[in-house]
Amino acid sequence: MKQSHWFSGIVACFAIFFAGNLFAQNAYTDPTKAYTKNYVSAKLEDSLKQQFKAKRLTWPPQQVFIRSFKYDKSLEVWVKIKNVDSFTLFKTYKVCMESGSIGPKRSEGDNQVPEGFYYINEFNPRSMYHLALGLNYPNASDKVLSDARRPGGDIYIHGNCVSVGCIAIQDYPIEEVYTLAAVAKTNGQDFVPVHIYPVNYAIRKSLDYLNSSIKAKQAVSKNILNIKAVYDFFEKKKKLPVVLVNDKGDYILN
Repeated sequence: MKQSHWFSGIVACFAIFFAGNLFAQNAYTDPTKAYTKNYVSAKLEDSLKQQFKAKRLTWPPQQVFIRSFKYDKSLEVWVKIKNVDSFTLFKTYKVCMESGSIGPKRSEGDNQVPEGFYYINEFNPRSMYHLALGLNYPNASDKVLSDARRPGGDIYIHGNCVSVGCIAIQDYPIEEVYTLAAVAKTNGQDFVPVHIYPVNYAIRKSLDYLNSSIKAKQAVSKNILNIKAVYDFFEKKKKLPVVLVNDKGDYILN
């Protein structure tokens, strides 16, 4: 058996299609400088501090974890505070716009939002979609299972309300999410994980839709069962597991 590749992270954002053209975000990879720039007001940071206080959470967060559910059009931000070993749900945001359908992203131009485990690899305060957090798509699994020549890319969580493969949550919500991720990054969190799932498995209506959608799609079904184990682990323990990727591109819960 070939050696597995270590991989952690989860949740994705998407490239934007507008007026017939695919636009990539301008890279801005230094989160420390990004956070100190005046893209967000002191009033917003004070608002986040007050929200943390209301939830009896200590500011600033030591770690941030983002989880998104495609069918349910929701994005959750979980935080870990100092001296606490598990994550606490801070807030759930409405996803304004997503494209594609149930199933992972497999090629450039398929308009799909990825499904699987990612992390933020770019902070862009100059995005044409207000603010943008880039995801490391294609990840180790995608590189095995997606189109080898044109897997696609430029996947973001961003503001505004337009998306082709990205997660759009409008402007004020992305200010909060961007700020939380940047604060955690500047406090030493090297990788802010983002997990993206087809549905919220805890919602019966969503689960029924998922089951009816994948009856004739064996490859999609296998991938979804593959990633649900990670969802179940986190739901039980409120901790992030170590996830491996084997030579077939399958996720393996360690």
